[in-house]
Amino acid sequence: MKGLMLRLSALDADATTALRVIAHFEALLGTSFDAAVLVRSTAGLAECPAGLETADGRTVRFAPDGGELPAVPGAVSDSTRLTPAGRVWLERPGEPGPLDELVLEWMAIAAQVLLGRPQSASQPQPQPHVADPALAELALSAREAVEDRARALRLLGLAPDRPLRVLVASVAGPVTVALVRDSGLAAIATVRVTALGEYGVALVQRHDGAASIPSPPPDLRGAVPPGLRIGIGGSVAALDAGTSWAQARVALRFTCELAHEAVIGHDDLGTVALLADIPVDRLRAQPDVQALGGLAEESLAALAAFCRTGSLRQAAAELHLHHSSVAGRLAHVEKALGRPLTAPEDRFRAQLALYALRLASG
Repeated sequence: MKGLMLRLSALDADATTALRVIAHFEALLGTSFDAAVLVRSTAGLAECPAGLETADGRTVRFAPDGGELPAVPGAVSDSTRLTPAGRVWLERPGEPGPLDELVLEWMAIAAQVLLGRPQSASQPQPQPHVADPALAELALSAREAVEDRARALRLLGLAPDRPLRVLVASVAGPVTVALVRDSGLAAIATVRVTALGEYGVALVQRHDGAASIPSPPPDLRGAVPPGLRIGIGGSVAALDAGTSWAQARVALRFTCELAHEAVIGHDDLGTVALLADIPVDRLRAQPDVQALGGLAEESLAALAAFCRTGSLRQAAAELHLHHSSVAGRLAHVEKALGRPLTAPEDRFRAQLALYALRLASG
């Protein structure tokens, strides 16, 4: 993994490294990046401060650690002019690095594309960025050094000093990108989507850094297609992204394909999340879990809706069924459990058994 990380100040200007520089900017050009993302990722790539000055005099500067710098540049080691005005630059101590000219050439191309974009109400919906899985895996690792995780985040266009959330989808591939796009999440956040093993993974960080993305993000539930399930990790410091990654996978285990439970956030589970620490064999051996495991899916769906709403009629409305049909399905549940579901404590016990069944089946 670390071999994919560019350390320009220590590498010769060979063809392989040059291709990696080009690949970095080509990937960035396929996203809805802004000036901050461009300059921050370039500074991380070059391992020195980088800056952008627009035609109207606005200046954006970032340090290689992802921190924003004052508008006045330091000692500029090399720069490239923009058309019709403005420039991009690097601030490397001493002489320019062997690939600084190439970095600036591509940074200028990206800046021209960015500054030439129309800013109108008809502007296309921002697209999520399909990220390098090796960089994402490094950013999510709890075993790697802090400086390596920070560098991976910067190369992904994310700020190491801002909070983020990790979203995990039950299916990897284009469906995850489409989900993020259709939910509008990319309009309010920097989103990096990739595939890690069987999962689709999204690292999500607000553009402004003022607050974390809510859980679940706005409009996400309505964008989830049938058959897809989403677990959402807690909001954490970006350098602790591995914690949110682990929490998102736990939350995913609690989901089911019912519309109201296809998206679950770890924040919403509270102490119920501790059920995930129980070995699967113990869950499967629990009598209530065994009883529910012998029921048809429609009975389990009726139980889930009834426990969630606490009302037979509301559960029926949610399932688009007549309340008598739901009552009949709940009768099968009561018979299997050997007790009625009228008392709150009985519904609570049934809900825990339902969660345990999902965990045992996952």
